[in-house]
Amino acid sequence: MRATIAQRAGLAGALLVTALAATTAPARADQQAGLADIGSADFTTAGSTSTIPAQGRCSIDGPTSATAEPVSQEGITFGGGTSSCTTTVTDPETGATTTTSTATGKKFELSALMSVGGPRVKLSTFTVTCTASRAQTSTNWSYGGMAGIPAPPSPVPAGYVAPIKKRDGTVLANAVFNTQTLPGDGSIGLTMLEITFLPASGITGRVVLGETACAPTQ
Repeated sequence: MRATIAQRAGLAGALLVTALAATTAPARADQQAGLADIGSADFTTAGSTSTIPAQGRCSIDGPTSATAEPVSQEGITFGGGTSSCTTTVTDPETGATTTTSTATGKKFELSALMSVGGPRVKLSTFTVTCTASRAQTSTNWSYGGMAGIPAPPSPVPAGYVAPIKKRDGTVLANAVFNTQTLPGDGSIGLTMLEITFLPASGITGRVVLGETACAPTQ
């Protein structure tokens, strides 16, 4: 079984691709067949809590598609987006299938750090996808129009940390790109970006953008 993660990062038209492969064992029956969502948030600042559940989540097991409307709370905005989790029969005789689970978000903005001298974080668009067949699983991600976070290198290492700072160099939060889950059983998972607030910000909690996972098909 083969698991592959690819990253495409940067502005529209700039395509940078890398892959990570691992040999894995057969899939388990309890694995997640496929899911994707735009992201979520749960953080507290100055006694006020902003909680946004997973936006636009789809699943191979249903619902197989979702549309998220824009939502704003104190210090954060998800600009909406769509998701789709589909199953395609590739061989009617054997019942072989492939799955594709993808979510696309837009106009994300995090302004919570501005009150303590930090930057306004923006992503104009981002997409995560997980595909699976009997033979392999793979996932990829891309973003465009990012501001307020130092751009990661290319290729992006797994779990790459980009510190979000004030002008004086104080680190207020960590932006973690490309968090991978490879349990060794054929399934695969990816979180494109997780923002974790640090004590210097006076904020506790985290923000997640772009999650997807899938397992080999039966």
